[in-house]
Amino acid sequence: MKRFSLWKRVGFGLLTVVLAFAITGCEGSKTGEGKNRQKVVLNEVAHSIFYAPMYVAIEKGYFEEAGIDLELVTGFGADKTMTAVLTDAADIGFMGSESSVYTYVGGTKDYVVNFAQLTQRAGNFLVSREPIENFSWEMLKGKTVLGGRAGGMPQMVFEFVLEKQNLKPGTDLTIDQSIDFGSTAAAFSGGQGDFTIEFEPHATALEQKGDGYVVASLGMESGYVPYTAFCAKKSYLEENREVVQAFTDALQKGMDYVATHSAEEIADVIKPQFQETQKETLVAIVDRYAKQDTWKQNLVFEREAFDLLLRILEDAGVLQEKVPYEELVTCEFANKAAE
Repeated sequence: MKRFSLWKRVGFGLLTVVLAFAITGCEGSKTGEGKNRQKVVLNEVAHSIFYAPMYVAIEKGYFEEAGIDLELVTGFGADKTMTAVLTDAADIGFMGSESSVYTYVGGTKDYVVNFAQLTQRAGNFLVSREPIENFSWEMLKGKTVLGGRAGGMPQMVFEFVLEKQNLKPGTDLTIDQSIDFGSTAAAFSGGQGDFTIEFEPHATALEQKGDGYVVASLGMESGYVPYTAFCAKKSYLEENREVVQAFTDALQKGMDYVATHSAEEIADVIKPQFQETQKETLVAIVDRYAKQDTWKQNLVFEREAFDLLLRILEDAGVLQEKVPYEELVTCEFANKAAE
C-alpha cells in the first residue's frame, strides 16, 4: 500500500508538471486579448503607398491585437494574387474586385467573395513629358500613352475616363499596352510614349528626376470607384468567420488612424514598409492620396460601387452578363467592424 501511495503521489506530481507546462505554452501563444494567434496569409496585388491604411494596421500592431499572425506576400499582378487564393497558397487576397467577377463568370465553384473595400478612387495619374499648366484631355489626341494590362482595373478606369471625355483609343490616341506592370515609368524615362499612366511612387519619382510631370488624377476624373478590395474563397469565409472578423476589425482601425492623422504622421508609421523611399516623398504621396479622398471611412462595399464596377467592365467589353452583388460581396464583417 505504501508503495502504491508513493507511485500515486509521483504520478500526480508528474501530471501537475505536464499541466503547468501545457498552460504556460498556451499562454505564450496568446495575444493581448487572450486569443490564440491565428496564421493568415495575405497576398497583395502590389506593394504601394496607395494602400496606406493596411500598412498602418500592420505597423501599429492592430492585427496582432486581434489575434492574427499576418504574413504579407506581394503577388505582383491580380492574376497571380487570385491564383494564390484559389490554390490556397493565400487565405485572403487584396486586389481589384474585377478579378472576383472574372472568377465567378468563369464558373469557379468555390469562387471568391469581397468582404472589405479599401480604396474608393483610382490611384494612378497621367504623367506628361513637359509641365502643362492648364491640361485638357483633348491634348491626348494624336499622342501615345503607356497604359496597363487589358482587363486590369488601371487600364479600364483609364478607358472609362477617356469615354467620359469623348476620346476613343485607337482613333483619337494610341495606348501602348506592351510594357509589363511596374516597368512603364522606366520605359517613359527611356523615351517611350508621350504620356504614361503611373501609380505612386513612380509618378512622384518621375517628377523628382525631371522626366515627367503629373497633369491629371484618374481618381478625380473617374469619380468614386471600388478600386481595391479584400476577398477570400466562399468556403474560407464560411469556415473562418471569427478570423475574418478579427482581420476586418484590424483593418478598420487602420482606416480610422488614416482618417484622423496628418500625412506626416501616417508617413512615419508606414516608413518601415517603404525603406527605400525618402520621408519627404512618402509625406507628399500620402498627402496627394488623402486630398483626393482615396480611402473610404469604412470598409463597406456598397451596391452602388459594385454596379459602377460592372458598368466599367461592360464598357471595356470584358463582361457580357449580369453578376449578382449578393453572391460576390458580403458587408457582414465590414458593418460589424464599423460599429
